[in-house]
Amino acid sequence: MTSRPSFKVALAGLVLLVAVGVVWWRGAARSDVTGHSPSGSTSGPSLPVSGPATSAFGTSAPAASKAPREQIPMPGCWDGLAALDQAATLESLHAAVSAAIQARDTALVAYLQERLTELVGEDPDKGLQLVSWAMKAAPPEPAIYLEALKAAPAVRHPRVSEKLLSVAEDTSLAAPDRASALDALETQHRFTPGTRDRLKAIALDDSADAAAWMATRTLGRVMKEDYQRTGTYAPYWKDLLDIGTTSEDMAVRLLALEMPSYSDPLLDSGSIDTLAKVMRTDKERDVREMAAFRLAVTEDPQKALSAFRAAFDGEQDLCVRWAFLRFAVRAAGADALPLVEEFARKDPRLRQDYLDFKALYATGTTDFARIWLGKKEHHDCVVEEGAPH
Repeated sequence: MTSRPSFKVALAGLVLLVAVGVVWWRGAARSDVTGHSPSGSTSGPSLPVSGPATSAFGTSAPAASKAPREQIPMPGCWDGLAALDQAATLESLHAAVSAAIQARDTALVAYLQERLTELVGEDPDKGLQLVSWAMKAAPPEPAIYLEALKAAPAVRHPRVSEKLLSVAEDTSLAAPDRASALDALETQHRFTPGTRDRLKAIALDDSADAAAWMATRTLGRVMKEDYQRTGTYAPYWKDLLDIGTTSEDMAVRLLALEMPSYSDPLLDSGSIDTLAKVMRTDKERDVREMAAFRLAVTEDPQKALSAFRAAFDGEQDLCVRWAFLRFAVRAAGADALPLVEEFARKDPRLRQDYLDFKALYATGTTDFARIWLGKKEHHDCVVEEGAPH
């Protein structure tokens, strides 16, 4: 059979044309200034216009020609977007964001947020302007401006990061606005001891609500960044461990203990005593399980096994006992099997788990990830986020 290359080329050209159109499409795009597509149907929400010859951004658009002309039926672009891009300023983008929000055009808002990031760049004054607008605007504008700043290099300028931290500390502001300022700090490369102390104070403030949780997450995420860049994690982990043992908010305690999961540093031996106490005394099952998970990656596996043994008898919840067992195995591998057998004698519900792990290690496999893949589940327990499953 002979091929038909001309047909293939034509088809490829059509596919490319449609693909380009899809890339430029937005839910609120309009194919002409009247808001109608070539087929006559509306193309979705759009920004308000001031007249038939005015674009969504207030710039003049050429009048439509009355002469018949061929039109290719493909999605349109935002009216006036090219003109806005060519002469974009913070002020013009600020106005465009407000208009796009009024029109409920989420795709356009996302695009404008990216343009704000580009325009701010490394300029701290422009970054501070976004913070100023965020503090004066009504939702959802604050989050838009601060997300744009978060992605710009200017967010790491000392004047900008200090301003964001001051906003986060301002108890007169709504908790979501304080949380947005904290979220914008998550792209810092490191925190000074003074900054960590201030974030820790927010995290331990019972009245801070969402800001307390976000301060905890911000500490953890910058810990990951600093650890990846310099190998430093201990100062952040000390603060997180303090939060995880003293906060009155269960969600904050849980998050504080979870954050090292995203960088997995080997925890020092000194942390084990504190985590062992959490396993024995915290009133929330989820927190006790997270403490067990945290002990699974440590530079002193034998001390971790002793902590699991000390906590086991006083624990009545089967799911927490199961957490002690599996994380003991993760911490020490086959060396944990005698302790696992001991757990199975004390609680027969765990006997099959002991037999499973014993058989898996008998195959010669030592890597826990591979061991876990072969392990059957015998308990109706929810595995915490970040834990192996």
